[in-house]
Amino acid sequence: MSRIGKLPIPLPDGVKVTVSDTNLVTVKGKLGELHQQVDPKISITMEDSILHVGRNSDEKDDRAKHGLYRALLANMVKGVSEGYTIVQELIGVGYKATAKDQLLELSLGYSHNIALELPKEVSVTTTAERGRNNTIILKSIDKQLIGQVAAKIRSFRKPEPYKGKGIRFLGEEIKKKAGKSAASQ
Repeated sequence: MSRIGKLPIPLPDGVKVTVSDTNLVTVKGKLGELHQQVDPKISITMEDSILHVGRNSDEKDDRAKHGLYRALLANMVKGVSEGYTIVQELIGVGYKATAKDQLLELSLGYSHNIALELPKEVSVTTTAERGRNNTIILKSIDKQLIGQVAAKIRSFRKPEPYKGKGIRFLGEEIKKKAGKSAASQ
């Protein structure tokens, strides 16, 4: 039995889960609504306010999907009830970010600014305080989408190992390398 798959998913107050005949799971909460198509070999049952995910056979593929779909459904439940937030720091002289509606404009030391159009499901804000690194704050109910957007933003200027300049997640530690040592005399 999958250790992750057999764990029950408790549903917080205000969260409704419906499963259609085609195994389309819909999760509704105070922050929004998410959909996930589930493999027909995976069964989803609900008792009281607890969701259980099961499987029909012990084939290797079914065992793998058991834990996968349980994790996806748990992420959906958390997303529609609490939401997800990712904070990224811009570390480097002159690195700036400005957000206007769904357009994020980044100034990362290239000869041109980078403009990124974000999906409507992701909201973005930026902060620029004197004496602190500029930050980008992403919020969404969809964990997969917000992670993909954060990875795309980070890919524009990954942290380099010598000075640590670039875009990094808040609290991320970068292993720094030693630079060239002085020539021995």
